[in-house]
Amino acid sequence: MRRLHLAAMTLVLAAPSAAAQSMRPFSTYRQWHGETRIDARLDYAAGGLRLAAGRPSELYRMDVLYDGDRYLPVSDYDAARGGVALGLHASGQRGLRVVSKGRLRQTAAVTFSPKSDLSLDVTLGAVDGDLELGGLRLTDLALEAGASRATVRFSRPNATRCRSATLSAGAAELSVLGLGNSRCDRIAFEGGVGRVTLDFGGTWTSSSSVEVKMALGEVALRLPRQVGVRITLDKFLATFEPVGLVRRGGSYLSPGYDQAARHLDIHVTTAVGGVTVEWLSGER
Repeated sequence: MRRLHLAAMTLVLAAPSAAAQSMRPFSTYRQWHGETRIDARLDYAAGGLRLAAGRPSELYRMDVLYDGDRYLPVSDYDAARGGVALGLHASGQRGLRVVSKGRLRQTAAVTFSPKSDLSLDVTLGAVDGDLELGGLRLTDLALEAGASRATVRFSRPNATRCRSATLSAGAAELSVLGLGNSRCDRIAFEGGVGRVTLDFGGTWTSSSSVEVKMALGEVALRLPRQVGVRITLDKFLATFEPVGLVRRGGSYLSPGYDQAARHLDIHVTTAVGGVTVEWLSGER
């Protein structure tokens, strides 16, 4: 009988804990009221993330399914400055999990209106992210990826001119695709350990300069044929495969660089690892 009582007490005490380990939904949005610009900050700690252009009638929207014991959603709109802070932050609580990993997988979908100019600042923690920026009116981008696996896409041309895109990654795997569609004048990437793929495909309407710094890892450059490409390289123990490029002094140029109407100038600084070149259509 004593064992039965102890077992019953254990079930009663465990029930609130198990119930507390459920996932919670959270949604926030704001209607578009003619705003011409929005400064958005997205700070997402952990889980799966999808970001894309949304409904023109909504300035922004975030739908999250999150672990309420460990994380808290953030939604703070400042009408005076036209800014919004969104995301999911750690709450500081800890504890042993007794449910499946799949059940506790957090997910978030974030969208912004394609009608307003967007300055976007994104910080990712342990995130599996897919950021589709094509079709937005992106004027500036700052992305910091921690221990993340993230893909940034410009599947469609940016609807406005972008001044700069600044990307950084710690121990991460980052792919940035369709940079020709970004319409960014300056692109900068700085990485610690991992692998980065920079794909410069897309519709080129202007020239662009790119700065790449990688401490330890691999840099893959996917280059377009329709612009003149120049690569300069500072390397220590890194390897470089200048496929389809002609060396001129300290630079590697694509044939016809001087006559090209638009130019892609890339400066790479790397210590240990490798830099590879791939042409986007056929072989050079």
